[in-house]
Amino acid sequence: MAIKFDQYKTGHSDIEKSESLNCFHCGDPCPDKSIAVGDKIFCCHGCKTVYEILNSNELCEYYDIENTPGVSPKKDLVSERFAYLDDELIQEQVLEFSGTNVNKVTFHTPAMHCASCIWLLEKLHDMDRRILSSTVNFPRKEVSISYAINEMKLSGAAALISSLGYEPLINLDTVGKREQSSAEKKLYLKIGLAGFAFGNVMILSFPEYLSRVGDVDPVFKMVFGYLSLVLSLPVLLFSSRDYYSSAWAGIKSRTVNIDVPITLGIGMLFLRSAWEILSQTGAGYLDSFTGLVFFLLIGRIFQQKTYDVLSFERDYKSFFPLSVTRKINNVEAIVPVSKLLPGDRIVVRNQELIPADSVLLKTGTMIDYSFVSGESEPVSKDAGDFIYAGGRQVGPTIELEVIKEPSQSYLTKLWNNDVFNKPRFSRLNKTVNQVSHYFTLAVVGIALAASLYWLQFDTRMAIRVFTAVLIVACPCALALSSPFALGTALRIFGRKGFYVKNTEAVEALSKVNTIIMDKTGTLTKSQQETIEFSGARLSREEQQKIKSLVKHSTHPLSRKIFQALDTTATLPVTDFEELSGKGVQGIIGGDKIKIGSGSWLGMPVEEIDIEDMKTRVYLHINGQIKGSFLIASIYREGLRPMLAKLFKQFRLILLSGDTEREKATLVNLFGQEEDLHFRQTPEDKLNFVISTQKGDTHVLMVGDGLNDAGALRASEVGIAVTDDVSAFSPASDAILRGENLHLLPTFIKMSKATMSVISASFIISILYNVVGIGFAVSGMLSPLVSAILMPASSISVVAFTTFSTSMRARMMGLS
Repeated sequence: MAIKFDQYKTGHSDIEKSESLNCFHCGDPCPDKSIAVGDKIFCCHGCKTVYEILNSNELCEYYDIENTPGVSPKKDLVSERFAYLDDELIQEQVLEFSGTNVNKVTFHTPAMHCASCIWLLEKLHDMDRRILSSTVNFPRKEVSISYAINEMKLSGAAALISSLGYEPLINLDTVGKREQSSAEKKLYLKIGLAGFAFGNVMILSFPEYLSRVGDVDPVFKMVFGYLSLVLSLPVLLFSSRDYYSSAWAGIKSRTVNIDVPITLGIGMLFLRSAWEILSQTGAGYLDSFTGLVFFLLIGRIFQQKTYDVLSFERDYKSFFPLSVTRKINNVEAIVPVSKLLPGDRIVVRNQELIPADSVLLKTGTMIDYSFVSGESEPVSKDAGDFIYAGGRQVGPTIELEVIKEPSQSYLTKLWNNDVFNKPRFSRLNKTVNQVSHYFTLAVVGIALAASLYWLQFDTRMAIRVFTAVLIVACPCALALSSPFALGTALRIFGRKGFYVKNTEAVEALSKVNTIIMDKTGTLTKSQQETIEFSGARLSREEQQKIKSLVKHSTHPLSRKIFQALDTTATLPVTDFEELSGKGVQGIIGGDKIKIGSGSWLGMPVEEIDIEDMKTRVYLHINGQIKGSFLIASIYREGLRPMLAKLFKQFRLILLSGDTEREKATLVNLFGQEEDLHFRQTPEDKLNFVISTQKGDTHVLMVGDGLNDAGALRASEVGIAVTDDVSAFSPASDAILRGENLHLLPTFIKMSKATMSVISASFIISILYNVVGIGFAVSGMLSPLVSAILMPASSISVVAFTTFSTSMRARMMGLS
């Protein structure tokens, strides 16, 4: 048995890890002591090298997480095997992102199997300073690695994880495509073998079944018993192997997982059956044994397919209909990203997302790749340069030609980048983890106690009860409740124009008790406002210059001015700059033009505070104020009843960057004035959100996604309201179409209803286990029936959560 040791960093140990010749790293048998470091023996040079890498980087805590957790590399550890990855054509297929300083790649690593693997693969930057970061996606067995281009090659990154025993599976013909994995194929083979054995053992058991009707020749019973035993051996050694492996891995890591009782039940059935057949004292339970394994595997493949469906919808289907401006024959039109094809020409404005790998046309620009790599410094790009999807345009409008079909799954993945994730405490996950931790131990204890009781009266019944209890109990239903209910809620929200980032955001939305709102672009419409210019008459040339400047901005007020000016916007703009909360500026035809707030342009306070119920955007040309655009705000439909509903349940706060000119209207809408705040800069909004989050206050921030990015990110839940989905903020947890803002109270109510469904499904799962274990303890359930009921419980919980969540949504008018 393996024994842990304490002093790893010095390379020595007070207690030997193993008295037997087992590999210190992976636990495999060692032929001799020829490969060793001190008192640590290794089965191959690969394991020895991995240990030396870990030890030299003071990372031997790896062995604290689990005994012999490593995977043996077995092959020569030379980066030359991956030299082909350094070819530029190959890198175009494999790399997710390539910048001036950083490359990002995601490798599929099938050898990843436990918590130690995750810990080790996320510590790559401690082993090799050329690795900047590494993130593991355990369900997909993937590790995403960012590395310094000038110091490391792609082949070096692949060789590093290969040297640790996690050789990447790279098939260049299927990069980006989903294929049936070898593990899944093997699972189907196991099901086929178990089903074949089950059917034949059932037939061979007919003499036993018919013995109640008439006498059957004992020779037939004996021969059929031996044949059944032979047919059952492959089921024991091959079809059931995953359960043994998982149970053993759990025991090695001092964890009793759900496969431990299943393995005990399977082992007990087979051993008892083999003893009865070989000793001619009975017919055994091999029909139950093979049927048990067959139905367990059927349940496993069903659950796996269910997870795959969830994963597919999360990773490969869009949760938000990102749109982009496509240009055909000099005519611009807004189209969904899904409609883009290689060769299409697209127009991207300041702060908009580049939705597909493209080539920059005509002018140069700056691209912010923080959405992809986390680096905040924009990168300079010239005409003809390649630009990766996920970059954000900074500066004047640019045109690009799409060269690769866009992937909304990639953009969804970027939206979920750790850079933008918020630290959240999930009481739901904590409860599930605690229940699952003690569940298996309780089940094993009940099975032992019940079998000991029945052993006094009937040995066969004791075995039957022991096996049935171990098999029928299943915590899987508890684990499935949350993802299915929350996943269903995500789909329902999406159909109503409310695109939520992840399931954690739905749970957080159900807890909010304070709602903070922005005004411009959030409560007001981005279209249909009346707009006029107050000041000196603008010439045709000046109008053309103004429209050319605001063309590059995505701010709601800039878009309104752009649409109001009846002229072309073809003039080139240099030194373009958009200042959050202030305005835009640039040089057009030698004139320096600024458009923005009066305070930014140095206007006197008494002139800014004109009470005319209109928003003013001032025009500044070559140092002189030329006048202002007066925009009359039009509030969204259904705003008054929406605010009235919210006011009954939540504290409502308004943070507006505008002046108090519309205070009377807003007091009428909100019903009170103490929580209405004006002249708020983006920094003021951020600080207000942070100061509000005290005690049990859970803040929902609703803003336009541009000026409110900081506040959206700081709040527990940030919702970006937009009429142009191409300008969403990665800091937001959700995107809400402006036309559906009136449904916000219903969305919050639905999130609470979803949590109620999860609670109900927890109760159903607990009742199922209590009733099932009760019947099993009383001897009324056979192991075969138990094996059918166990996956049936998961199916029933999935059906209940999906149906109940959908029904609650229908009752609320969301579907």
